[in-house]
Amino acid sequence: MAEATEFDAIVVGSGMSGGMSAKELCERGLRVLVLERGPEIVPARDYSDNLAPWESPNFDNIAEDEVKQRYFRQHPGAPYAVKESNKDFWVRDDIHDYVEAEGTRYEWLRGYHTAGRSIMWSRQTYRLGPQDFEENQREGVAIDWPVRYGDIAPWYEKVETFVGIAGEAEGLDHLPDSVFQPAFELSAAEKAFKQRVEAAFPSRKVIAARVAHLTDATEEQRSLGRSNCQLRNRCHHGCTFRAYFSSLNATLPAAERTGNLTMVHNAIVQSLEYDPETGRVSGVRVIDAETSETRTYTGRIVFLNASAIASALILLQSQSESFPNGLANRSDQVGRNLMDHVSGAGAVGIMRGFDDRKVFGRRPGGIYIPRYANVTENDKPYSRGFGYQGGASPLGHANGQIPGIGREFKESHRRPGPWRISIGAFGEQLPNPDNRVTLHPTKRDRWGNPLAVFEVRYSRNEEIMLEEARTDAIAMLEAAGCEQIASSPVNLTNPGNRIHEMGSARMGRDPADSVLNGWCQAHDVPNLFITDGAFMTSSACQNPSLTYMAFSARAANYAADLLAEGSL
Repeated sequence: MAEATEFDAIVVGSGMSGGMSAKELCERGLRVLVLERGPEIVPARDYSDNLAPWESPNFDNIAEDEVKQRYFRQHPGAPYAVKESNKDFWVRDDIHDYVEAEGTRYEWLRGYHTAGRSIMWSRQTYRLGPQDFEENQREGVAIDWPVRYGDIAPWYEKVETFVGIAGEAEGLDHLPDSVFQPAFELSAAEKAFKQRVEAAFPSRKVIAARVAHLTDATEEQRSLGRSNCQLRNRCHHGCTFRAYFSSLNATLPAAERTGNLTMVHNAIVQSLEYDPETGRVSGVRVIDAETSETRTYTGRIVFLNASAIASALILLQSQSESFPNGLANRSDQVGRNLMDHVSGAGAVGIMRGFDDRKVFGRRPGGIYIPRYANVTENDKPYSRGFGYQGGASPLGHANGQIPGIGREFKESHRRPGPWRISIGAFGEQLPNPDNRVTLHPTKRDRWGNPLAVFEVRYSRNEEIMLEEARTDAIAMLEAAGCEQIASSPVNLTNPGNRIHEMGSARMGRDPADSVLNGWCQAHDVPNLFITDGAFMTSSACQNPSLTYMAFSARAANYAADLLAEGSL
């Protein structure tokens, strides 16, 4: 553990939002401590992106017995990403288990190590639109956001310029453009799909997926050791080229080069200590994951970036005479309104006429169909909407999903043939205070922390929405001239499965019904900020990581301003 125990700022968590918080605070000249509950990741030692599948046991598949014993939640939740060579990026479920209330099936997919899940994310990167900050108020759902799109737009731009996002400007009001580097080109089949769908459904758009990959690295990005994407699609194993964004590839190195960063690994935060005389957080109590040694660090400000669930658990564990139900929890909203995105509806079909066309390399993204329900198409029997992610590939290749080995297998990938196109929906889950995470009253982990208890269910709104998403997917494939269209009955993904958990310490205007103000600052504890997914007041349907980072950058600079003027 670090010798020093006093800092200007303490950031709990080193992932997507924690890395951005640390970078911004360090660049403002603050002495910053980052506490990471897992071990250090060293890319040269721990990344496996240059390891071929046949160089790992079982062609990089985890043995079935080990899945049952150690990865019984992680692997079924993300079988596309959890492999033999990168399994240490994912928590062991036998060590990090949790409890599900009756009627709940929850999939909490995690990575405890440097940079957290920013190493393993799927990198789809979209802004929220103006409607996403306004619909709660307009529909009378939950509470109103205390900010609007215009408040966040400059911070989106700042973050995007640093991160690097491949995409194309489309001029859509409900899916605002980002600061883009050149997009990955659509395949010929995808271009035909786009043309035919947009002709049949003028209110819908098919665009290139927006992904956090460098295609024209800037001087600043190159100065951090980053280079352009090599189109290998080994991203869940880490990237030795640093081409896709992660905090290990970008924000943490940027923070480190200021000379203001101290990072402590294997530091499990148990609680935040509160001083009732000052009304401030006075310290962060941690336990060493390897030695069980405890220590308290002090800082003038604290940023919780442990993830929406872990940050809520830390607050609930931080009980005192002033906050008997958990720190900053006078509203009783900590742990409530837990949201994710919902999938389980889509379709797949065969496109002919492109047998002589090939693709080179493996792009990190295909197509995206932005939300149209209740935006460009109204009178829906449900609230909010969904977007589709998907793409097309030659059937002989099928993104490596057809099993085989040897010369015949390789030659089969070169034979002309039809293309397969698939699209799957990501829908918005409405906030509900009964969807929550709490502390188990008696069960503890090996470090003495209460286990999480999940009680989360989808509403009828999500069910109706996904039924229409399935119907619409089939209709768009038919309009595109696809054959052999297949679509399974809707089977909603379990809450947590999309790995977009959010909402457990929502922001709002009134301390009586929210935890944070519009700056991600706790109403009850002014030197405490929470900028991971916990602050979200509604979920929208876009992948949320970009929004977490924009709010983190905004809050970090606001906090630094308050320190500079002596308000904190």
